[in-house]
Amino acid sequence: MDSGYLGLLMLVLVAGLISVVMILASTILGPKKVTPYKESPYECGVQPIGSARERFPIKFYLVAILFVLFDIEIVFLWGWMAYFKHGSPAFQVFSFIEVLIYMSTWVLGYVYAIRVGALEWDDTVSLAKGTTPDAEPQAVGAGS
Repeated sequence: MDSGYLGLLMLVLVAGLISVVMILASTILGPKKVTPYKESPYECGVQPIGSARERFPIKFYLVAILFVLFDIEIVFLWGWMAYFKHGSPAFQVFSFIEVLIYMSTWVLGYVYAIRVGALEWDDTVSLAKGTTPDAEPQAVGAGS
């Protein structure tokens, strides 16, 4: 075995061992008494209102996806920026154009999200223009 990977192997083994020890310790030392309060979906001193299985607006998913896209964008740009100044001039020109294309699609995605109201948190407004959550659903092709 190459000694260059020995440190990585040790890190994986130690991380796995710590994980197993923590899981076993929590099951052995943790409380076992099940109460209705512990079974409730929200356990922070506030009485839960409604069911934990109720539906909530799709806007939460849209914001989560926007957040993930922002994180991925930063990961790609960080590596590109680290190598950009040391690359050849041909690489710099090509990669700069590629990053401009990438960033333009990213900005267009955010403009679309803002345009459809994905970042508006008012409960009375739906993503479909002119409708509210209490409004009756319209048939496809109906309306304006």
